[in-house]
Amino acid sequence: MVKNFFIVFSLLALAFIYSCAPSGILATGGATTMVVAEGDKSLGTVVDDATIKLNITAKFLNSDNNLFLNIDTKVVAGRVLLTGIVDDQEIRINAVKKVWEVDGVKEVINEIQVGDKTTMKEYANDVWITAQIKGLSAKELGLRALAYNFETIKGKVYIAGITSRPEQLDSLIELIKTIKGVKEIVNYVVVKE
Repeated sequence: MVKNFFIVFSLLALAFIYSCAPSGILATGGATTMVVAEGDKSLGTVVDDATIKLNITAKFLNSDNNLFLNIDTKVVAGRVLLTGIVDDQEIRINAVKKVWEVDGVKEVINEIQVGDKTTMKEYANDVWITAQIKGLSAKELGLRALAYNFETIKGKVYIAGITSRPEQLDSLIELIKTIKGVKEIVNYVVVKE
């Protein structure tokens, strides 16, 4: 019973977090609609992606390998980007298997690393890099910055999203290159025609 309560509570918390703006302010329904109208994702795609993310979270919460704590997921148009660090290859494979079990998943991009967890200093540096990226992209792109998801692991920046403006993506990548501590940029942004 307690486990089910925890899962429901976590899913509700995730729904609130998923709708948050980059500055950490809870977005209202109107703000979400505005983001959909401004971005390159339809409302249906946003709802489908949120449903996929919630179902993945439920599977990760029910796993015995701390997948919920060790792996981050980004979902864009049914494409799931997995990042994080796990202890061994078997856990990495198990995470991918669980994601493929979720309805609506079209592609799984597995960037889960196997090895030692990051130190507190590395983790703080990654959080700082991601915060700088979000701040600079919001300043540069305005509301369109919400169309992109960023994740940093050991100085390696992963970008996911959908855009119909490749020149905007190029300027975003050039902007990220200027941030101290960025070692590599991995681009998983889909450019729509």
